Amino acid sequence: MLHLEIVTPEKKIFSDTVEDVYLPGEEGELGILELHAALVSSLKAGELRYLKDGTVNELAIGNGFAEVTQKKVTVLTDMAVGEEEIDEASAEEAMKRAEKALAGLPVGHDPDVVARLEVALKQSIAQLNLKRKKQM
Repeated sequence: MLHLEIVTPEKKIFSDTVEDVYLPGEEGELGILELHAALVSSLKAGELRYLKDGTVNELAIGNGFAEVTQKKVTVLTDMAVGEEEIDEASAEEAMKRAEKALAGLPVGHDPDVVARLEVALKQSIAQLNLKRKKQM
């Protein structure tokens, strides 16, 4: 068993033992089982899955980092929401606003503004992907 902690700037989202964890790493999905080699990895916006008591649980997460030890996975992320917390219409609107703002920026615009808009876009897409997957 692994201890999984998921923390955002606002609060601790989850803290309990799980059987496995799948994380959206920058270079692809990371599967973590008990006794995994220690590592620190950056995470991209996407889907975090974990198995608890035979049930797969899924969260849409934002950018962040994961620290893995043989017995613990700590995820620090700027967003973590379950499917039931996602308002599809709001996420769709946020995605459209970010796309429109990015398309309207002149070449060479402030990289910080571009980065914030890209984060908002990726978070919206992660939420929509999870919400729509659950509806199928």
